[in-house]
Amino acid sequence: MEETTLDIKQLGWNQELEKAFSEHQDKRYQAGRVVLEHKGMYRVLTEQGELLSEISGKFRFGAKGREDFPAVGDWVVLSTRHEEGKATIHEVLPRFSKFSRKLAGETTEEQVVAANIDTIFLVNALNNDFNVRRIERYLLMAWESGANPVIILTKADLCDDIDRRLNEVESIAFGVPIHLVSVVTEIGIDELSIYFGPGKTVALLGSSGAGKSTLTNFLLGEHKQVVQEIRQGDDRGRHTTTHRELLALPTGGLIIDTPGMRELQLWDAGDGLSESFTEIEDLAAQCRYRDCQHQTEPGCAVKNAIDEGILDEKRFQSYEKLQKELAYLERKADKRAQLVEKEKWKKITKSIKGKNRV
Repeated sequence: MEETTLDIKQLGWNQELEKAFSEHQDKRYQAGRVVLEHKGMYRVLTEQGELLSEISGKFRFGAKGREDFPAVGDWVVLSTRHEEGKATIHEVLPRFSKFSRKLAGETTEEQVVAANIDTIFLVNALNNDFNVRRIERYLLMAWESGANPVIILTKADLCDDIDRRLNEVESIAFGVPIHLVSVVTEIGIDELSIYFGPGKTVALLGSSGAGKSTLTNFLLGEHKQVVQEIRQGDDRGRHTTTHRELLALPTGGLIIDTPGMRELQLWDAGDGLSESFTEIEDLAAQCRYRDCQHQTEPGCAVKNAIDEGILDEKRFQSYEKLQKELAYLERKADKRAQLVEKEKWKKITKSIKGKNRV
C-alpha cells in the first residue's frame, strides 16, 4: 500500500492528546482519529493515511459498556499493518467532549454519537417541521456534551414569518448563537466560517430532513452526502445520512454529519438542565419554600411568573417533563451499573478458574 503523509494536527491533535499518548510511544503504537464506524469496524486516519481497524480482544473484554467503544471523532491507540491497510485498536484516548444519547430500545445504555467536538450545530428547518420543544431537548444535551452549541435555522427561503420563529428560538436559547441559513439562496453561509479552522471539529445534529447533509455538501463543495427531498404533506425528511462520518473541509476544519434523530432520548444532563432552563431555576430559587413543587404553594415565584405572562407555561411543562425523564433514567442507570459490576466479577472469577485448571 502506498503511504501518504498527513499532518494530524489538522485533524485536531494537540498537546493534551500528545501527553495522553506518550506512554504508548515506546510500544511502537500509533495514534489515529476515527472517521467512520460501521458494524464494529472503524475507518481511522493516521499520519500515513486511512486504515480499516477493529478493536483488540483485550479491549473488548475490558469494556464495561457501549460507551467505552470508539465513536466517530475519537482518538485511538493503534498497532498498524500499513502494508495491508489495516490496524488494531487497543485504547481510546481521553475525550474532551462527547455528545451522548440513550441507546434506542429498552436497554439503559449510553450511545456516544460523536466525540472530541468543539462546536455542535443544532440544525432545525424553518418549515412545517419546526419544533421549539425539540430544540430545547437538543440544546439540553449539547450543553452537557462539553462542546459549544450553535443553533442553525435552515431553509430560511421557505419561511414566511422568520421574525416570529426567531423570537421563539431566542426565548429558549439564552446566550446561544443563532444563524439563519439557506443553501438555496446562500444566506448566512459565510457567517459559519468562524466555527471552522485547522483542527476544529463541528458536529451537525438534528432531525431527518433538517438540511444537515445539504449544508455539509455546500461546505465541502461537493455532493459527498446523499440528499433526498422531504416528504410532501408534513415536511418531514427521509433518513438520508445512514451513518456518522468525519469529513475534512477544503477550507480547513472538520465536520461530522449524523443521521437524523427525531426522538433524542436523553442520557445524562445534570448541568445541562440548569444551562438550558436558567430562568426557571433562577425563579425557583426565589420561591418562599425551598422544597416548592410549583403547584399550589403560596409564594411560588414560578407560578407567579406564569400567571403574569413572564414565563411560558409550555416551557415550564417541558422543564418538568425533562426533569422526570432524567430522574427515571438515573434510577435505571443505577440498576444497570450494579448488573455491570456483577458481570465484571463473574468474568474475572471465570478467568481465574480457567488459569487454575491449566
